[in-house]
Amino acid sequence: MALTLEQAWRLGWILLKAVLRFIFMVMNNLVAIPSYVLYLIVLQPVRLMDSRTFWHIEGVMFKWLLAMVSSWGWAAGYTVMEWGDDVRPISEEAAVVIANHQATGDVCTLMMCLQDKGTVVRKMMWLMDHVFKYTNFGLVSLIHGDFFIRQGKAHRDKQLFLLKDHLDKYYHSRDRKWIVLFPEGGFLRKRRETSQSFSKKYNLPFLKHVTLPRMGATEVILKSLGPQQENGSLAGGDTTRSASKSRGLQWVIDITIAYTKAKPMDIQTWILAYRSPTVTHVHYRIYPIKDVPIETEPLTNWLYQRFVEKEELLAHFYETGAFPPPKGQKEAVSKEMTLDPVWLFLIQSLAFASGYMWYNILQYFYYVFF
Repeated sequence: MALTLEQAWRLGWILLKAVLRFIFMVMNNLVAIPSYVLYLIVLQPVRLMDSRTFWHIEGVMFKWLLAMVSSWGWAAGYTVMEWGDDVRPISEEAAVVIANHQATGDVCTLMMCLQDKGTVVRKMMWLMDHVFKYTNFGLVSLIHGDFFIRQGKAHRDKQLFLLKDHLDKYYHSRDRKWIVLFPEGGFLRKRRETSQSFSKKYNLPFLKHVTLPRMGATEVILKSLGPQQENGSLAGGDTTRSASKSRGLQWVIDITIAYTKAKPMDIQTWILAYRSPTVTHVHYRIYPIKDVPIETEPLTNWLYQRFVEKEELLAHFYETGAFPPPKGQKEAVSKEMTLDPVWLFLIQSLAFASGYMWYNILQYFYYVFF
């Protein structure tokens, strides 16, 4: 069927916009990431004299870089609607975040919706698939202290040992607070069939919108970073939220990401913006760490139950277009997450100004020495 003139113009505009956005993203990466690295090289004396100040500065720049990624989606009309518990009051406290995983856009969504949550983005640590290490942002995550985990039974024991060692070395020394992981261990489309077969074999809940979580990384994090154990659970997590004075985890934050019409968004969509403006929905549920079991079997049951709840939340959302109201309430309340366009413009401007400055500095030294 031949294209009409209007359809041809629309397709041409989408292609032109995608090309222009791609060129901008490449330029953005070429100035922002090297500038981040060069600033940190220059600041190494600060790291030797006062490591806390150094990692504070690094965290601020890390947040700016994530804000740039957020701006790519924001400029394309990709916004976030937030539901459930308010996480802002605990944004300065130590927490482990568990989220469902459908596509690469999940990470971008979290980068966006956590921007206005105090120092969360600056002090957070990510657990990501090892493949992410080889992307354009891999060097930044490596410097920041994120952990890249290799999937598969053959690597499981070694990876969990390396994770514990990584947490011991970097979580407290770099003043991290929130640690984010995707317990499903992969994208929904890749793991759903295997998960459903496993559920059928062992008489476990049958899930369509999420998969059964893997326990290893979650258990290591809770045992390594949680407060002193009491009766098989993690101590702490006072509901007055004053227990943050403890260096251990205080909360588990369960995040459920839902996409309109159940169509996940990937990083290519964020970059090229070939999808029409859309809203991604994020649901938060907070659990005090004292309510989380620590022994393997009770923890497995507890985490399975969280993903059963995610299944129910997503089923309700895809049927009605909204998440269900909390228990005891008649209506669910949502809030649109917003970013300040002036702030985003200033960050982008600083990135390009920094890139220009470093280019001239390096060019000067090149001419001096060569």
